Amino acid sequence: MTQAKTFCNPIVANAGDPWVYKHTDGYYYYMCTLGSRLELTQSASLTGLAGGRKQTIWTPEAGGSYSSNLWAPEIHFLNNKWYIYYTANDGGGDDTRRICVLENEQADPLEGKWKWKGALQTPVPGLDGTVLEMGEQLYFLYAGYGHFPDYGSAIYIMRMTNPWTLTGEQTLLTAPTLEWEKQGGMAINEGPVMLKRNGKVFLIYSASTTWSEDYSLGMLTMEDSADPMAADSWKKTMQPVFKKSVENGVYATGHNSFTKSPDDQEDWIVYHALHAPGVETKHRATRIQKFGWHPDGSPDFGVPYGDTFALNVPSGE
Repeated sequence: MTQAKTFCNPIVANAGDPWVYKHTDGYYYYMCTLGSRLELTQSASLTGLAGGRKQTIWTPEAGGSYSSNLWAPEIHFLNNKWYIYYTANDGGGDDTRRICVLENEQADPLEGKWKWKGALQTPVPGLDGTVLEMGEQLYFLYAGYGHFPDYGSAIYIMRMTNPWTLTGEQTLLTAPTLEWEKQGGMAINEGPVMLKRNGKVFLIYSASTTWSEDYSLGMLTMEDSADPMAADSWKKTMQPVFKKSVENGVYATGHNSFTKSPDDQEDWIVYHALHAPGVETKHRATRIQKFGWHPDGSPDFGVPYGDTFALNVPSGE
């Protein structure tokens, strides 16, 4: 009998805010926060992200309006083009932070030139932008500031006329009102990411401060026939759906993305975590693990596995 191949987390060291997108070309495209530049990795496997083909695709001109604190990049394929959304500012505080957009028309996003499409004109400063596709309509979700001192950030949604232009008013979907969303000295909802399955749309978000050991994932649920712009379309789960495991030695679990195994048979969550309480955020590492589904059709993320757990590689690797 052939023994299943295994791996251990983390799969990429010192890599926070991980984003993985599996494209129709069979490759995984991976990004994480590096601060001063944007790097894109192409990998044939999930467990091989650290050793994938890498390319620095954007280094902003020093001293520019959006040249500092490049955070949380995400790559999306929309309308047959590649787009990257990332947070940046001029080196100032939260009130200068915006989500910026780059575009690439090449089939291979590591080739060709990435074009600056501008900073999205959100009603309030913010970070962690992502896109929801519902039919022909695009929606933009982000973590917006503007309510100090009540809370640090909340998650808003807006319509898009194209991948770099917002339109209309924004709707507040979730603010950090629960105790587990207020750990680490600030009340935070951030890092929205979308998951569609079983006739529902799930908005998974990160709560509390990223440096807190209690950084966790929360969830909103909407029927896929509902209007995403209506706040009452979304039902908030009152407890975290993924959180630290003291027993397994995994803390500050959050800022995630979702992807599939190479054969598309398994669902995988990609997230960052720390290996001990109080560890500096520069040591956040990218981790992956398979997840399942509850009988009601909602995701079951289980508990995070520690560094000593041998996990089966994604099916098809």
